[in-house]
Amino acid sequence: MRKSIFILLVVFFLIFNGTYDVFARGIIQKSFDLVLITDSGSVNDKSFNQGAWEGLVQYAKERKISHKYYNLTEQSNEACLAIIDLAVKNGAKIIVTSGVFFEAPVFIAQERYPNVRFILVDGVPRNPENSTYRTGNNTVGILYAEDQAGFLAGYAAVKDGNRRLGFIGGEAIPPVVRYGYGFIQGVEYAAEELGLAAGSITMNYHYTGNFNATPEAQMLAASWYNSGIEVIFACGGAVGNSVMAAAEQTGKKMIGVDIDQSSFSSTVITSAMKGLRVSVYNCIADHYAGRFPGGKNLVFSAYNNGISLPMATSRFQVFNQSDYDAIFQKLVNGTIRRVENLDITNRKGNPSVIPVTRVRIAYSN
Repeated sequence: MRKSIFILLVVFFLIFNGTYDVFARGIIQKSFDLVLITDSGSVNDKSFNQGAWEGLVQYAKERKISHKYYNLTEQSNEACLAIIDLAVKNGAKIIVTSGVFFEAPVFIAQERYPNVRFILVDGVPRNPENSTYRTGNNTVGILYAEDQAGFLAGYAAVKDGNRRLGFIGGEAIPPVVRYGYGFIQGVEYAAEELGLAAGSITMNYHYTGNFNATPEAQMLAASWYNSGIEVIFACGGAVGNSVMAAAEQTGKKMIGVDIDQSSFSSTVITSAMKGLRVSVYNCIADHYAGRFPGGKNLVFSAYNNGISLPMATSRFQVFNQSDYDAIFQKLVNGTIRRVENLDITNRKGNPSVIPVTRVRIAYSN
């Protein structure tokens, strides 16, 4: 009797303190139809994971569908598969996985659980040996043209008058590399339009090697700002929180990533966005409408409004909506050379592969 009362008191305490979803709900309700599994980042990372989670939650709340998320504590295929297995045992009908780290686990899981549908955000299923890619009929891969979003951010930053820039990415995985490479090309394109001389723009470029907010990342960003860097494009999940803190500390500016981060800090002048919330929401809706695009890998770009800058909340001084519309249309028309035509398979993400003349890049690893 005392044990039962104690358990009820613990559950009540956890619910009261806002941890219902991660603990109490898992005790009271063991069956969840919609599940999101993130990498080591949280669903409140103010970036990639949060965007995917918001899309899932929006649909779940509209239709009153049970939902839950899991965070990986270890980035390995075994750990991913263990969480997927737990979600399936708890009744998951749709599992959304957030990040390129899930490519191999989903490749295995889609065959292991043919009656479960998988939405792989930021990747396509591949075998652990990286020799075979196959998207099963119960799976859809979602990809984004991060290079285009990065291009828009770099272009706008230079058109707005900035000449000393920085890029701090997380781990040098393809989506992050595409953001960075696109950013450089956007800077170069704007500099060429403005008729700036060779080497007129300087850019510090670095990958932290993870997606965590750390004192080291904040110290690096602060040192860049103190050396004269005007704006940093932070592209690495919670790494952006560290850059944001440094920008607030030094009174400088930053560019957010993945979702509109303007509400998190007045230092955010714009965000290189991809339609995470909308694409996840739509794929889930398609499942329940009987038109799930299984077996396909969907690419969201400027052509289908899959990437953008949030002009309504951006804090530009010169760059305006008309400027944005004009450059965005060039991306839609394909008149701007795309970063995807370059070699982005270099996992170190060294930007020296990009042919630029007006931008001097100081790369550190």
